[in-house]
Amino acid sequence: MPCGVEALDLPVRNGAPSRSGGPRPRNTMAHLDSEVKEECLREDLKFYFMNPCEKYRARRQLPWKLGLQILKIVMVTTQLVRFGLSNQLVVAFKEENTVAFKHLFLKGYSGIDEDDYSYSVYTQEDVYESIFFAINQYHHLKNISLGTLGYGENEDNRIGLKVCKQHYKKGSMFPSNETLNIDSDTERDCLHIDLQALSKNPQDWKNSSFFRLEFYRLLQVEISFHLKGIDLQTIHFRELPDCYIFQNTITFDNRAHSGKIKIYFDSDAHIEECKDLNISGSIQKNTQYILVFDAFVIVICLASLILCTRSIVLALKLRKRFLNFFLEKYKRHVCNADQWEFINGWYVLVIISDLMTIIGSILKMEIKAKNLTNYDLCSILLGTSTLLVWVGVIRYLGYFQAYNVLILTMQASLPKVLRFCACAGMIYLGYTFCGWIVLGPYHDKFEDLDTVAECLFSLVNGDDMFATFAQIQKKSILVWLFSRLYLYSFISLFIYMILSLFIALITDSYDTIKKYQQNGFPDTDLQEFLKDCSSKEKCQKESSAFLSCICCLRRKGSDDHLILIN
Repeated sequence: MPCGVEALDLPVRNGAPSRSGGPRPRNTMAHLDSEVKEECLREDLKFYFMNPCEKYRARRQLPWKLGLQILKIVMVTTQLVRFGLSNQLVVAFKEENTVAFKHLFLKGYSGIDEDDYSYSVYTQEDVYESIFFAINQYHHLKNISLGTLGYGENEDNRIGLKVCKQHYKKGSMFPSNETLNIDSDTERDCLHIDLQALSKNPQDWKNSSFFRLEFYRLLQVEISFHLKGIDLQTIHFRELPDCYIFQNTITFDNRAHSGKIKIYFDSDAHIEECKDLNISGSIQKNTQYILVFDAFVIVICLASLILCTRSIVLALKLRKRFLNFFLEKYKRHVCNADQWEFINGWYVLVIISDLMTIIGSILKMEIKAKNLTNYDLCSILLGTSTLLVWVGVIRYLGYFQAYNVLILTMQASLPKVLRFCACAGMIYLGYTFCGWIVLGPYHDKFEDLDTVAECLFSLVNGDDMFATFAQIQKKSILVWLFSRLYLYSFISLFIYMILSLFIALITDSYDTIKKYQQNGFPDTDLQEFLKDCSSKEKCQKESSAFLSCICCLRRKGSDDHLILIN
């Protein structure tokens, strides 16, 4: 029977009878009390570091906490799959509407974007035709669109199009004489065209002086309008439909003044609560079932959160007992590695995942009831929590020696790997900045810093090497030669040296762990303390009958919670 800590605080009465009937000396009683305290602490520590199977064999204690975690994995995964299928409908509806808008409002759109913009025009006539085409399509939207669309109010609470143009204030340019006189300050003029104006004679607004563009001063023309839509496909999946507001913007970009105007189409979709939903059938009942399921997931995660938090608190109390005893008996502090043994990192992982699941489930219930529309935040919370839950399964595989190698190798190699990555990262950043400033004007993959970093990372993994070499423009022989030196040195340095050293660090840690598994791990102070009494039979031989009697009689029923930690 293990002993709790409170039992050790009961005083031993002076003059308690010994086996011979006479009073037992005080120093003998103090020594016995110290042995009782040490033995009870050792038994508590042994039970704490047992896995669920060992605890069941030792005390027939059912691993109900393990069962709760397994149930939580099933519930959280089921919840995520259902939310993922619902989220796919949202993403598909947004993407398909964006493609439909491009075909509706962009004249001559081929269906394939050019680089990062939709398409481009090269004559003044094409610019005017593209602008007027978009306005006319907006006017006749209800007659030509296949979607469930309607007109929406813009930021000025007006229905219609807003056309804005940005240009230099004034200037004149004569390329043949190589003369330029221009004011670098810019102006922005806007024109609102409502549906009534569009219904009148189109020539009235087409002939407006606003649309007389001076292309040598023009920077960009922007057409913005709002549309509303309802996603009816969710009804087929027994879910309530969502109402959308699409903020569409068509931008004619002439900032380069290169004779090529790039046309961008941007559609920003926002989900809003539908004002009046009247849907008959079984959708409402199906929604209620899903809300009940989400509430049950919250209850399961809340129970797991409370139990894991309680386990960490009790483990900290057990650690305090061990630290005080070790300092009292051996007159020195326990090393940090032994102190961290009491902090179960898996419990911290479970607590974080439980918190994220609870918050994500609440958001999901609000989204399902159409009170909230923040799909992105809910997806991040539920996705990350499910990731952590499945990573936590490794804890139970780690109870078997054959599956524990991965965890031990990661723990042993992580500090060395982090230090190594910090040094290699400095070299990587240097190559990133150098490639951006030198090769940016001549290579698409080096145009901006984030693209350069992604390109170099793909090169380290051996991806798309030949294309990176081949796409460099040969307009400058000096830059072309530099690109070869740059790419060859980077690939040779990172693949043949840095990546090999990185793998060697992990391999070295793996070999060390394998050797320890065969020959035994080095014993720490905590392990030495636990090995002092390695078996129950040995303890019974070394402990007197009087000592065992005191240990059993002094235990309180309230002490069990300090032992049943794991």
